[in-house]
Amino acid sequence: MKRYMIERDIPGVGQLKGAELKGAAATSCDALAALGGKAQWVQSYVTDDKTFCVYIAEDEAAVKEHARLSGFPATRITEVRGIIDPMTAA
Repeated sequence: MKRYMIERDIPGVGQLKGAELKGAAATSCDALAALGGKAQWVQSYVTDDKTFCVYIAEDEAAVKEHARLSGFPATRITEVRGIIDPMTAA
């Protein structure tokens, strides 16, 4: 499995409230269930007009299929090659 960062252009997403975000999360989870383990959602960062989502998936095709099933655009899909954090400097 590979790690991906998915940039989604969703105008106004930063204005969504708790119930709306809960519904969006449920829609995403339903799409993931339909994929039968080919992709896992780690977390998403919500900005004014975009989300940046971290997924673990078999391949980019699984990420694209999740976007199709969920109805959430996958504007840009980038494979993560590595992770660094402050401990990397230690």
